[in-house]
Amino acid sequence: MNKRSEPRPAAKAPPMPPAPAAFADEIDGYLSHLELERGLSRHTAKSYESDLKQAAHFLQRHGAANWKRVTAKQLTAWLHWLSDQDFSAASQARKLSAVRMLCRHLLRERLRDDDPTELLAGPKLRRKLPQTLSPGEMQKLLAGPTGADAYAIRDRAMLELVYSSGLRASEICGLTLQQVDLEHGFVRVFGKGSKERVVPLGDKARAAVQAYLGSGRPRLVKPKTGSELFITERGKAMSRKTLWVMVKSAAARAGIEKPVKPHLLRHSFATHLLGGGADLRAIQEMLGHASIGTTQIYTAVESTRLLDQHAKHHPRNRSGK
Repeated sequence: MNKRSEPRPAAKAPPMPPAPAAFADEIDGYLSHLELERGLSRHTAKSYESDLKQAAHFLQRHGAANWKRVTAKQLTAWLHWLSDQDFSAASQARKLSAVRMLCRHLLRERLRDDDPTELLAGPKLRRKLPQTLSPGEMQKLLAGPTGADAYAIRDRAMLELVYSSGLRASEICGLTLQQVDLEHGFVRVFGKGSKERVVPLGDKARAAVQAYLGSGRPRLVKPKTGSELFITERGKAMSRKTLWVMVKSAAARAGIEKPVKPHLLRHSFATHLLGGGADLRAIQEMLGHASIGTTQIYTAVESTRLLDQHAKHHPRNRSGK
């Protein structure tokens, strides 16, 4: 594949000043709890830290002595300030969640005898419908990688496999030879939380993966290659970034103007299955969603598509009729 220049990184926001001294101990204690007892990464803990510091500075300016004495009225003023500062609804909800969890932690540790966030209402979030490709666009994308070289054979197999199974990018890149059963037509996947699920493969995907195993992968194997299914020219496991570049390149060759990413294929997989009459619970199982509520978003996508089709093609919706 052609090497692409790396995009210039966005300018970094100025660092958040240290938390007010009266608020710092509770923040540090809570972050330690997140990392040591709940196993959250340092990166995730840092995002909480930034939101808590920001809230602490506002609360101190508005009369709060420390986290133990923060009132619901002061937190309500803070929420109004966030809205006035034009923070998105998602950002406001995230910041409130950080403060809410800190206050609950203080309650559990008996550093407070009440939860001042208990009656606070966060902003209403409008769930954004996932974008998808139409079946026609999907066919064009699958036909994007052409040629008989090892990379084209591999890329065709990856695209067919993603669309046939709805796997996440990390799951595709992490697949091993042992997880793929072409004889019976399924892959065994270890998704979020190391939960195992079995996902069926369609005939086109099985044929594409079989072709890759027969004449594509052997040409990419190096002495230190492991059991990863999809590998690069160096014989190493495919990375999510390389997968993203491949999908984007295939979309460009197919003339698709939408911003196509690997997750868009997952959304298309689910939407097309639902449109074809598949049971929502079956789609939930294949996608590896813990809650059926997460999968139900695709019913809204399908309803929107049907409304669009009705508006475009029903004779009583056309101008002049």
